[in-house]
Amino acid sequence: MIDDVNGSRSRLNRPSCFTFRGCPSRASGASIIAAVAILSTALLPLSGCMVGPDYRTPAPPATDTYTPTPLPEQTASSPGASGVPQQFAAGQDIPAQWWTLFHCEPLDALIREALANSPNIAAAQAALRQASENYRAEVGSALYPSVDAKLNATREKFNGVTFGQPGLTEELNLYNASVNVSYNLDVFGGSRRELEGLRSQIDYQGYQLQAAYLALSANIVTAAVKEASLREQIEATERIATDEEAQLGVLRKQFELGGVGRVAVLSQETLLAQTRATLPPLRQSLDQTRHQLAVLAGKPPSDTGVPEFRLSMFTLPQSLPVSLPSSLVRQRPDILAADATLHQASAQVGVATANMYPQITLSASYGTQALTPAGLFKSADTIWSLGAGILQPLFHGGQLSAQKRAAEAAFDQANAQYRQTVLLAFQNVADTLRALEHDATGLAAQTDAWRSAGASLDLTRGQFRVGGVSFLALLDAQRQYQQTVVNLAQAQAARYADTAALYQALGGGWWNDTATSQASQPGQPAPH
Repeated sequence: MIDDVNGSRSRLNRPSCFTFRGCPSRASGASIIAAVAILSTALLPLSGCMVGPDYRTPAPPATDTYTPTPLPEQTASSPGASGVPQQFAAGQDIPAQWWTLFHCEPLDALIREALANSPNIAAAQAALRQASENYRAEVGSALYPSVDAKLNATREKFNGVTFGQPGLTEELNLYNASVNVSYNLDVFGGSRRELEGLRSQIDYQGYQLQAAYLALSANIVTAAVKEASLREQIEATERIATDEEAQLGVLRKQFELGGVGRVAVLSQETLLAQTRATLPPLRQSLDQTRHQLAVLAGKPPSDTGVPEFRLSMFTLPQSLPVSLPSSLVRQRPDILAADATLHQASAQVGVATANMYPQITLSASYGTQALTPAGLFKSADTIWSLGAGILQPLFHGGQLSAQKRAAEAAFDQANAQYRQTVLLAFQNVADTLRALEHDATGLAAQTDAWRSAGASLDLTRGQFRVGGVSFLALLDAQRQYQQTVVNLAQAQAARYADTAALYQALGGGWWNDTATSQASQPGQPAPH
């Protein structure tokens, strides 16, 4: 028998002691391999503790509101489909397909197509699968013994000096076939903390996937509303240009008859040219928005299958959910992803702490060793070993302590980033709620301004025809009306866009979609 430095006992090739059908006291392959499993089971109670902190999600901010002053029961109203009042419903849940609340079938179809074809979604799904497989790989190596079969052949020159017989030398072929088993006993929980961190990485990638779903759907809604607004502005500007061109024709006739001066004609030509000059930038923005919609849907910009959107195609949701602040931290994917990052940093503190404690390894091997390949099948050539090793770090120049302090600093950093993410999320919701309130008030004011400017323009035109006002008054009325028309289209679009922004700020209701929420959390839970 030979005792090695790890405390294992090996039995070298001694044919007289081993047969496959020997006496009951002789070891068998199954008993040798099972020894590690039996010993692991006997020592399993020692694996119950895990050093390092047990993670707890930080408490949300101690507040039950988002804004310093209460929200109104409902927003202001104004004429038209875009001016309906909206009510704030505290605690109301959000549907998973929240964009369907706009009742726009082309929008719904485009978002569904985008969710199926978007490269960003595909990348997030792949990252989630990668994290899941990394976790499974670590589970196999951390929680279960590793079993390997080995077969090798070597050509050796044997020297008897090793055994005190210097004159004995021989060249030989040596063949070996064996099964090796090893198991790292996780007494202090380092491996389980590592698995805890990897499971948190799965959570992180799952929430990143949900964030990608939410961002994609919200971006498409916003882009569709922007396209509709641009079409309204372009069409309104074209109508204004047509009216200004007709007015220019009247002025030219009056000039020919001596009714107005050359200055009036030139001023109207300038106004018409300025109106027409606003069209190319609007059309450029429209083209860019169309290109953006195509790419968001996973198509090239040249694709002609993207539907055209107009504000009349959308229905403004009248009941707006307002999740409680305590619920927001469990809904928003970015907050949950930051929480998963913090959890992973906490687990790494445990890993760094466990590295300072003893590491225990169990091992066993069973096989045959012979001078010929045929000898591998003879029981007389059996070899086996059974061992246990313990490694206690004694001096590493402060490396392990520094690694632990670094892990604790990384946890403090992740904790600060988590709190900042929560605060920014609360700000995002507060800004959006106030924007919805001010959008409604602004639209009502813009509607009044548009009506007044239109009535003023009609009255000024009539008075100008009979010489009651100067051309400068008419010119000023035209400019005011033109500006109110564009502002009205922008104000109408803002109500739809900020409504979509609220659904996004509150998390988008992904937790109500069983299919996507389950798909974003693959793998088995980490052992505790």
